[in-house]
Amino acid sequence: MTKHKFTVTAARGMLPLLAKELSEMGIKDTRQEQGNIKFTGSLEDAYRVCLWSRVGIRVLMPIAHFSAPTTDELYEGIKAMPWEDHIEAEGSTLAVEFNSFRSKISHTQYGAQRVKDGIVDRFREQTGERPSVDLFQPDLRINVYLKHNQAIVSIDLSGESLHKRGYRVESTPAPLKEHLAAAILMSAEWPRLTKQGWGLIDPMCGSGTFLIEAAMIAADIAPGILRDYFGFTYWKQHDKEAWQRLKAEAERRRHSGLSRLPVIKGGDADERAVKAAIANIEEAGLAGRISVEQRELLDWPALKNALPESGMLVCNPPYGERMGNTDELHYIYESVGNIINECLPAWRTTMITDNAELGKFTGLTLFDSIPFDNGPISCQVLCYRAPRPIKVNRQVAIEAKEADIEDTAVIENVELSEHAEMFANRLKKNLKHMGKWARKNKIECYRVYDADLPDYAVAIDLYGDYVHVQEYAPPKSIDPEKAVQRISDVMQVIPQVLQIPAAQVALKLRQKQRGNQQYEAHGSQKQRFKVSENELSFWINLTDYLDTGLFLDHRITRSLLAESAAGSDFLNLFAYTGSASVYAAAGNAKTTTTVDMSNTYLDWARDNMALNKFTGEDHHFIRANCLEWLQSAKQEQQRYGLIFLDPPTFSNSSRMEGVFDIQRDHVTLINMASSLLTKNGVLFFSTNCRDFKLDTNLATELTVNNISGQTLPKDFERNTKIHYCWKITKETEK
Repeated sequence: MTKHKFTVTAARGMLPLLAKELSEMGIKDTRQEQGNIKFTGSLEDAYRVCLWSRVGIRVLMPIAHFSAPTTDELYEGIKAMPWEDHIEAEGSTLAVEFNSFRSKISHTQYGAQRVKDGIVDRFREQTGERPSVDLFQPDLRINVYLKHNQAIVSIDLSGESLHKRGYRVESTPAPLKEHLAAAILMSAEWPRLTKQGWGLIDPMCGSGTFLIEAAMIAADIAPGILRDYFGFTYWKQHDKEAWQRLKAEAERRRHSGLSRLPVIKGGDADERAVKAAIANIEEAGLAGRISVEQRELLDWPALKNALPESGMLVCNPPYGERMGNTDELHYIYESVGNIINECLPAWRTTMITDNAELGKFTGLTLFDSIPFDNGPISCQVLCYRAPRPIKVNRQVAIEAKEADIEDTAVIENVELSEHAEMFANRLKKNLKHMGKWARKNKIECYRVYDADLPDYAVAIDLYGDYVHVQEYAPPKSIDPEKAVQRISDVMQVIPQVLQIPAAQVALKLRQKQRGNQQYEAHGSQKQRFKVSENELSFWINLTDYLDTGLFLDHRITRSLLAESAAGSDFLNLFAYTGSASVYAAAGNAKTTTTVDMSNTYLDWARDNMALNKFTGEDHHFIRANCLEWLQSAKQEQQRYGLIFLDPPTFSNSSRMEGVFDIQRDHVTLINMASSLLTKNGVLFFSTNCRDFKLDTNLATELTVNNISGQTLPKDFERNTKIHYCWKITKETEK
């Protein structure tokens, strides 16, 4: 892959944030200078910065460096460059930006004119044709920086400032620029806090910049995803395939991230500002995801019960320079402090001001002050601690999300493409058929669609009033834009057909997991809710992890465990969220032992057991590597009448030594587990490895019956490889 040198510029105070962004994008070869960061990488790296940087201003690709102490030498140096490699002579457009620092050429407009002349004259002499000038969206934007009489000539890949996201259709006086709003939120730790389920309000939202930028960060939406023009769009060396890949990835991340959006609310006393904010939010594709209303500052306490326990109030109060009298501003800061102290004591506060002394009127505890420029005005971003320590609440934001559902209307009367209509019709047909079966059997969690149409390779599961969508990773042969359009169709159709608000639809990309990825949180929104299955209750989380907490294809298997559990000591290995333990306890198991190496899932299992009132010393929870624990249990001669063994297909987790592979290691694993069985004890072994083949070289005292067919629920009949299951009985005891 060809490497190039690039320069990314940023405003005062934002270079540390930009450096962190580049690092998170996997760009390592960087060097920080005054006002910019230089890096070496591929064109795709540069495109990624254009698409994903929230604080960067321009992405420049230097293509020449020469001495230019005079305008004639500047002209000749430019004319000698092979501009035909970058644009066509006829029908193309260009624009030149020229800046000078401590050089003999100080007149920037004249410098830009000489650069333009050099390019145009080269084309005219070679072809008789010449490109024209377009200052708005040229095919090629050239940046020339003259420093100490040395000219650096670059292609401006950003085209226009990256702070222009493409969603601002309405404005208000002195609006906050998008990159500044993002920088303030990033400095205030919003990217981390939103993953913990924090909410956000802006009671002086203006045209909604803070609200939109906060939502884009929380939902993992690329800031450049709405733009249809960059500096490379019409450039002759543009790598279209790399750009298509990046756009497709960003679209998937956007669809998935929207399901994790926390409570975000805004308001303003000015009706015109509210209308502008609503228009911009709609243009950003966030209508129904952010609520905005006309509201006086002192009226915000009325919304206390509609907000999560913890969150951030962020705002850009009026400046004395705009209002004309600084003395009149102190009441605004006092009001903000009163709202937090009296109504939202577990909330942080962040505000930008041109007079840091005014911040003292809030009465809040300042923990950080960061210098930023808001246009020509030097400002400080003031970050205040929450007045009261934030309690750890394992159901953060559930109530807030439920309170916000009314703000999210079901999509109706949307015109669908022919392919989307086909998908909608199939989903309707499935819903009618499976819904009748589910109601008859009192099942509220079931699969309603599983890649029935090849072009729509998704699995759709209903969890009561919520929907979990898994997109199977498309093969590399599929056009990325086509794949993105298909998932857009899916996310548009589901709310219509299922009559469920879009905010209650969660999307994930289903692909092969490695190592401890299965234990890593995707968003940590902690938005749990209860569902029922066979008169038992379980906690479900659709947003934070790859899976939801309840494997629907094991519905029958769990019932078999309940039927076999009476009077037995039950062992649940690789227990995940403990649903099998709940069923065994419901089947009157004498004791249950739940083993998993994830604290997260063990806590979840405890909560599921407690939810069904199965508590006390007869129910044990052990955090351990199951393979190591089996060895110690065998040495201690522990015995169980019923064991459920549902291991991962593959794991190289840092919590265990070596690599586990179910196909290679299942014989050892089954033999070790079965050694803990009592006489006539039963082990149910299950795996979702699609190409799994059971080795017959198991312990001789074991009787093995393949019960895969009878454990396949009706809603998974199309996918016979969803899992395999064997009932293994131990006839003698060593």
